[in-house]
Amino acid sequence: MFPAPPARTEAGSRILAQLAVKVSLLGVALAACVPAMADGLRYRVRIDAPRPLDALLEQNLDLERFRGNARIDREQLQRMVRVAPAQIRTLVATGGYYSPEVSVRLDEAGQEPLVLISVQPGEPVRVGDVELTLQGFEPPPGQPADRRYDRDALLASWGLPHGAIFRQADWEQAKRALLRQVVQTRYPRAQLTDSQATVDPDTHLALLRVVLDSGPELHFGELRIEGLKRYPPSIIANLNQIKPGDDYSEAALQAFQGRLQDTGYFATVEVSADMSAVIGEQLEAGEAAQAKLHGQSTAAATAPAPGTTQAEAAAESAASMPALPLLVRVTENKRKNASAGLGYSTNTGNRASLTYDDLSIFGLRMKSALTLETKKQSAHSDFYYPVTAQGYRDSVGASFERSDISGEITSVAAISGKRAWGTPLLERSLTLEFLSETKTIANVETGSSKSLPLTYGSTWRHLDSLLFPTKGYVINAQLGGALLPILTDQAFVRGYARAVLYHPLGPHNNVIVRAEGGALASREKQGVPAVYLFRAGGDQSVRGYAYQQLGIQEGTAITGGRYLGTGSVELQHWFKPTWGAAVFYDAGNAVDTLKDFHPKSGYGVGGRWKSPVGPINVDLAYGHAVRKYRLHFSLGFTF
Repeated sequence: MFPAPPARTEAGSRILAQLAVKVSLLGVALAACVPAMADGLRYRVRIDAPRPLDALLEQNLDLERFRGNARIDREQLQRMVRVAPAQIRTLVATGGYYSPEVSVRLDEAGQEPLVLISVQPGEPVRVGDVELTLQGFEPPPGQPADRRYDRDALLASWGLPHGAIFRQADWEQAKRALLRQVVQTRYPRAQLTDSQATVDPDTHLALLRVVLDSGPELHFGELRIEGLKRYPPSIIANLNQIKPGDDYSEAALQAFQGRLQDTGYFATVEVSADMSAVIGEQLEAGEAAQAKLHGQSTAAATAPAPGTTQAEAAAESAASMPALPLLVRVTENKRKNASAGLGYSTNTGNRASLTYDDLSIFGLRMKSALTLETKKQSAHSDFYYPVTAQGYRDSVGASFERSDISGEITSVAAISGKRAWGTPLLERSLTLEFLSETKTIANVETGSSKSLPLTYGSTWRHLDSLLFPTKGYVINAQLGGALLPILTDQAFVRGYARAVLYHPLGPHNNVIVRAEGGALASREKQGVPAVYLFRAGGDQSVRGYAYQQLGIQEGTAITGGRYLGTGSVELQHWFKPTWGAAVFYDAGNAVDTLKDFHPKSGYGVGGRWKSPVGPINVDLAYGHAVRKYRLHFSLGFTF
């Protein structure tokens, strides 16, 4: 049924390709022996072929690649014209066309020789029958049924189905994808033991055969750590969620490595499964199984029991495979690090900052910073405990902040303790802090207060990208307050929520919808820390207004209110992958009573740039209530 000429098999295609390359190289080598001319022979090439074959030929055909070469003369040009048909057929075959009509003609009538190339690709070769053979993938006897590998799902994932155009690149990609899917979990030593593509140009069909052998089913073993000098092994062990006996999983290795990199303790982290411990024992187990099958007497095996089958022997060999040691190699970061910076914010003005970190103070990690801004000055120092075996991230800290925003001057000293846990997809935290605050409104000191609030927070993330999201959502919710009369002047309960929704509108457009709301319940506002009241306005709130400009008017000052509500709709268009523009509409306000809630609106246009650290936004917004334009700079949406 299938003719035998070499051009009709995958091996034959490779032979033709190699022959064409050798002929081309021979021509170039002969050209090197010819004395170089000043400019070489100038000629033109005109290709008449359908897309994308025209681009394929322009990029790979020798007549195009050597055009303008100083060593090319008329004889070399004629030689390339003669071998061009064979080279063209080899190239278009990679695109799925095995029976093209090719014409190459050299026209020397003009001042410059002209090479005329015409290609009629004909009917493409399509995939016919696909024979996928899976060897192995069976759990050892006695394993539960849910341990059986989903062979049907694996076969259904084959990327070159019946009827698809047979292209060499797609053929190789389909094989790589099939193997990649298997080696990521349970069978890291799987391999393709056979692959054949038999092409019949007469029927325009390619018959495919792939044999995939699973190899042994492997599991994780004990944890091994290399590179630690200053820090205890528990820093790594407590972040390890892989237990001895768990199925091999590449995703689990990557997640473990990501958790270690996020600690800040290490300059480099490499997490892998040590295959070297398996290879030798696999060979010994294989020899022992073969010896048992054939009744040979070796040091590793005795004579087989009567009735032993090959499948039973293979299962016994797989069951005897050793566990893969979990190997972690790290390079520790410098213990101490200091940095300084200058900046500007359209919210708080000019900025100068100084940070100092120490990775090992009494076994804790310290992060401290001093930040001086036009409208706000702050200093803080936080100490982080190593992550516990249960996944808790505990920290304690102290801070001082002075701010002068819209006529309200506050000075707050705080001591806090925090416990955080979860994953980037779902983060949770519990924070207890003591605050001592002094407040001045419109140059009149209104007194001081203290409070001991406890706050629970949770953040849900479901995004296609954490750095440059285009689809999904982020939700942050907080509930807390100071209910007991302990170090608290005014009892209160406070709730707050914020959400951002990303939705794509085609390949170059997306819409961003943002909303936030909050409420405070207390007998009196006096005594509630200003940080727990609500104000709106600024880069990340209602654009077109100054930072925290929207709130309760008290003389010439603006103070926080009991209720908050803001919303925003933004449409983005990306002219290039990293450059875009946006139009937006924001609205919101902060009030003391819901009946007084009258949203203030702002709207405008902006530019967007996907920088290496995240999307940078430059917005020109018009505040409708104040009838002024305001320029805003921001980096993404903060949570």
